[in-house]
Amino acid sequence: MKKFKIKFDREVCIGCQACTSVCDNWIRDGDKVKPKKLEISENELKSNKEAEDICPVNAIKIEK
Repeated sequence: MKKFKIKFDREVCIGCQACTSVCDNWIRDGDKVKPKKLEISENELKSNKEAEDICPVNAIKIEK
């Protein structure tokens, strides 16, 4: 099974929490958010890609 890595730029994050509304891997962390894990499986890719797409400041990047 393929693994994917999440690159998250906390400095860019504005804390809008849009990612938390579409993906269980993203949780509130103070006035920002954070991923529960930075390495995800192919099964978790779809919802994390939605989080990447919905982020208004492009703080989330997913790589193979």
